[in-house]
Amino acid sequence: MSTSSAAPRRGDGTDAAGARPPMREALVAAAFRLFLERGYEQTTVDDIVALAGVGRRSFFRYFPSKEDVVFPDHERCLADMTAFLAASPEDADPVRRVCDAARLVLRMYAENPDFSVQRYHLTKQVAGLRAYELSVVWRYERALAEYLRGRLGGRPDGRLRADVIAAAVVAAHNNALRSWLRSDGRDDAGAAVDHALGYAQSTFGDVPVAPRGGSPEDLVVVAARRGTPLWQVLREIETALTDDRTPN
Repeated sequence: MSTSSAAPRRGDGTDAAGARPPMREALVAAAFRLFLERGYEQTTVDDIVALAGVGRRSFFRYFPSKEDVVFPDHERCLADMTAFLAASPEDADPVRRVCDAARLVLRMYAENPDFSVQRYHLTKQVAGLRAYELSVVWRYERALAEYLRGRLGGRPDGRLRADVIAAAVVAAHNNALRSWLRSDGRDDAGAAVDHALGYAQSTFGDVPVAPRGGSPEDLVVVAARRGTPLWQVLREIETALTDDRTPN
């Protein structure tokens, strides 16, 4: 998933005194104005801070590099996703949970569609920004995979399943997101992403989850015909448990 899109928003661009945008948003607004007027490569950090009316030190207080000003909120979005996954209930369906986590990224894009579309077109034009965006996508995928490994790690091929599901969820989300961006934000982003994630969830959603603190070998399964007396079923379970605990 590409990064979030919360840059300057209409209606909230002034500080408490109503005089000027907060510095961080002013820098993003100045950067994109220059990127659109001059081109990304032709715009320097000095140009950005001059237009924003601040010093270079202020720029680097908020953004480590010029690339970072194009993706101003991906760190916050990643932190939100990580916190969302960490707060997952024990009985949550892990595939549904990572799909819901992906929707957090979409929500960030949809908060400011104009900015998201501008950035999409800019990123397509600049190879360095595409490489930067790929690194961000990888970080989101890694966050999803780490959560899934914790839930599926006790199953056979659990790590493999986790990594494949995470990659599939990211691919589904990004396929729908880019379709929306190509429409210049006119299509229904939520519907497109819901459809794509629904496909991923229907494909992987029945993945069994290993019990926390145990392994598949700790499970005892007893088959009984319908109508078998309960006492007989209990005796079969007791026998199986006793046999498992008897040393060889």
